[in-house]
Amino acid sequence: MAIVKKFEEVPTTAVSDALKGLNNLDQTIKPVKDDLTVAGRATTVKLRAADNKLVLKAIAEANPEDVLVIDAKGYMQNASCGDFVIGLAETLGLKGVVIDGAVRDIQGIRDMNYPVFCKGTTTAASDKHGTGEVNGVISCGDTAINPGDIIVGDADGVVVVPQEDEETILEKSLEKLEKDEEREEKILGNPEEARKFIMDQLSK
Repeated sequence: MAIVKKFEEVPTTAVSDALKGLNNLDQTIKPVKDDLTVAGRATTVKLRAADNKLVLKAIAEANPEDVLVIDAKGYMQNASCGDFVIGLAETLGLKGVVIDGAVRDIQGIRDMNYPVFCKGTTTAASDKHGTGEVNGVISCGDTAINPGDIIVGDADGVVVVPQEDEETILEKSLEKLEKDEEREEKILGNPEEARKFIMDQLSK
């Protein structure tokens, strides 16, 4: 869990750079509130469009502090979750929910102040037939996610860190963050250094 705590302090942009931009979820998957962030291990669920019964199974089986990642195939006509189901995830200790699809009861979800990332909102509920799979490999936002991968989300979007590479990616992410902070401190607010930086970039 210690490595997950460290990822909580790293912006998705630095993680994305460490991953060479290869593990970003589709940019239409955004937080319902921009000031909320999430980092945790993935519990995955794959759904058929307009069928969300297995979301409940995944919430029940997830470990506390996991992030529920829902592969709803980008379907936007019916919601994968509403505020009550999101409330169940929060009650059982999950750290957040990421959905390749839609939610409903959006204002209720925002009022919860709980990290939810999705493609948008709709009015229609889903049926409960139970088609799909819990904790298998999924594609969410056109990105492969395995159970146990680390999910990092903030206002810029969501990135997945493969479990087998997490130590290396954390190290590279922290290095990138440190370099960015040093560059900003040296250049921003200093017209001479800003102009020099621009000219150096244009000469490459």
